[in-house]
Amino acid sequence: MNVITLFTDGRRYMNTWPMVRQLGSYFPEYRVVKATQLAMITMPVLGVAAAASQLYVLGWDFLPQAITLLLFFISLPIQGLFWLGWRARHPLPLSLFDWGNQLSSTLTEMGIACQPLGAKACYLDMAAILKLAFERLDRSYWEQL
Repeated sequence: MNVITLFTDGRRYMNTWPMVRQLGSYFPEYRVVKATQLAMITMPVLGVAAAASQLYVLGWDFLPQAITLLLFFISLPIQGLFWLGWRARHPLPLSLFDWGNQLSSTLTEMGIACQPLGAKACYLDMAAILKLAFERLDRSYWEQL
């Protein structure tokens, strides 16, 4: 799999995943998406600050170490996108496959256009169904979980 495709899939998965706390106990995506979004904002700033302070305190002789520290901080959000991209294309286990099909049939019965999961369903497909379900279904359905 191409690395660029992996990162674009991770970005798409991060935007598709419904950010609802109730899913946090079932899926790690809620925590990973929150951490990746925070890291995309803060880590470049912290990396530049850490590298600049290291150069200020220790001098220009420590430039390689400062660059390494900066690259480490910048790599943290990239690692989050990499994991999300890998997870987005990972096939669903059978238990989630059945639950996703039940959820899509519930949405279809309510008159909402929803495609059932296919044979090669992945977590990105499940995220699209979950996002649609959290937008359209009422709270009483989710309290039954």
